[in-house]
Amino acid sequence: MSDALKTAPVRAGGENVPVIILCGGKGTRMGDLTVPKPLVEIGDRPVLWHVMKIYAAQGFKEFILALGYGGDAIKRYFLEYDWRSRDFVLELGNGGVEYLSPNDIAGWHVTFADTGSETMTGARVRKAASYVQGDRFFVTYADGVADIDLHALLAHHRRQGLLATITGVKAFSRFGLMETDERGSVTGFQEKPLVDEMINGGFMVFERGALSYLAGDDTLVLEQEPLRELASAEQLGVYHHQGFWRAMDTFKEAQELSALWEQGAPWKLW
Repeated sequence: MSDALKTAPVRAGGENVPVIILCGGKGTRMGDLTVPKPLVEIGDRPVLWHVMKIYAAQGFKEFILALGYGGDAIKRYFLEYDWRSRDFVLELGNGGVEYLSPNDIAGWHVTFADTGSETMTGARVRKAASYVQGDRFFVTYADGVADIDLHALLAHHRRQGLLATITGVKAFSRFGLMETDERGSVTGFQEKPLVDEMINGGFMVFERGALSYLAGDDTLVLEQEPLRELASAEQLGVYHHQGFWRAMDTFKEAQELSALWEQGAPWKLW
């Protein structure tokens, strides 16, 4: 992403598109977690906060959190956010509180939707979408960050005129690659290079009409039948994001993102 986007003001008069964030996973690949995966901290804030800030920095401040496993802890985090993150004076006796530092999430409108502890992603989207007022909404995961231009994503989605758009990204291989020659000799190694194939990086846009592809029970997985059927019906587009993108699936990846945060964080658009 260009430096111009990082410093430009939020575009006025833009479309108000709500953001459904999938927050119900158990994070089984993260090891022994003491908090739900969306609350794993990158720097001094949960990864969920970072995802929400990416949207809010570009003018999208209406969030619907599709909660499941650990949902109460996520509710508690936001209910206690002010006194945990701000300096304040407490007047004992009458409970009066005077905050001395600004609120860095002011203006956020957050709906907490309990979508079930064992519900899969497709059913979570369907349930959370009952709180969507308009005809279009974002969907993303609570563990992926990027320097994505969300207005460009929306513009691409409108031009395509399809029911859904996903963001395609190039990911790093989880394994190092070995280079060989025709004689069967090893000539070198590549430490977790970028793969040529694109994967779904989240940051999706859906029209209300796409919800018909999400009918079913709580076992419906968004990334399987719904997206495949949308693609088969030629109703699924892709927006190619060429900039920074990372997902946090393991504890090591959480550590890597924390290190990047200390170095300036490529996804920090605020």
